Amino acid sequence: MSATENATERAAELATGLATGLGAESATGPATESAAGLAAGSAAELAAEFAAAQWTRATGAGVDPHEYRRVTEGLASVADWGPSFLRTGHGYLERAEDAGSSVSAGEHLLMAARWFHLATLAPYAEAPRAAAEADRACGGALTVLEPEARRVSGEGFTGWLRGPADAPGTVVVVPGLDSAKEEFLDLVSALLARGLAVFAMDGPGQGALAGTTTLRPDYEQVVGRVADALGVARIGLVGLSLGGYFAARTAALEPRVAAVATVSGPFRLDWDELPPPVRDIMARRTGGADAARAFAQHVDLAALAPRITAPLLVVDGGRDVIPGVTNGGPLARRAPHGTYLSVPHGDHLLGNARPDWLPHLSDHIARTLADARA
Repeated sequence: MSATENATERAAELATGLATGLGAESATGPATESAAGLAAGSAAELAAEFAAAQWTRATGAGVDPHEYRRVTEGLASVADWGPSFLRTGHGYLERAEDAGSSVSAGEHLLMAARWFHLATLAPYAEAPRAAAEADRACGGALTVLEPEARRVSGEGFTGWLRGPADAPGTVVVVPGLDSAKEEFLDLVSALLARGLAVFAMDGPGQGALAGTTTLRPDYEQVVGRVADALGVARIGLVGLSLGGYFAARTAALEPRVAAVATVSGPFRLDWDELPPPVRDIMARRTGGADAARAFAQHVDLAALAPRITAPLLVVDGGRDVIPGVTNGGPLARRAPHGTYLSVPHGDHLLGNARPDWLPHLSDHIARTLADARA
């Protein structure tokens, strides 16, 4: 996220410079040709920087790194990001149609879902369409691969419940500011491998619901409705990025939370210090700049952390440094049963360091839910 924001901010700065500095040139002649060449070169450079910034997030979401390079190395501008990723996703839909087995078809559909979701990461008018296609592809894959998987939707949430009916516990996976359930399929797989049931969800302003709803700070109400819909007496929570705030807040206020983990979740946000790209994304997801500022003021776990009674694991990357964001260390220290895992070389969401945290987090959730059941 920090690298993405830096690249996006640089894109905005260079775009502003081109718009103002080149506007005084003559409409014809060598100066215009030079400006056009500079603009094209700068646009391609920015696209390359943006792609590099998204590298660990995309590969951490499960796309093939070599294919990622092939898709992104020819981008003429960041504006080409969304259409290129949509085309790649459609290619996987075609593979699914031509697949020689239902397993292959399902695997292709899951990969399509990943590419469709990643299409939404750059500013893109068709982002709601891409999110809807990600949702459909994921649902199609699970229908083929896991017929027992169940779509569960309610007020402010939608997602898929996967795993055995007699699982020792149910885990709710909560996405962040611009992520969605399709981004964390590998995390879900790790939890399923430990015998757990998993509900990967989109909440207000997220994923499939981003086009029709806005982010809300009182996410514990949404998770409460999820627990009601699933019919479970206790749940585990894993929240990623801003979802880490949602998960920690919910753990403090929803008594059915028996285990919780956060990954790159903020302890506190300072609106005035946040980079402009983060404020812009938050404004789009909350309904405007004023709503975004009000939302950011809610993101402060100082008073709630001592109320988290469930065992809590907080995971941060040492290279995840974003102005205006206080990372999870204070949360782990203030929670009565908090544990802190900082991976020095990890970036935001730690897609570059998954062996250093993903097995440990999955074991923490599985073990804690088993203990709560005993």
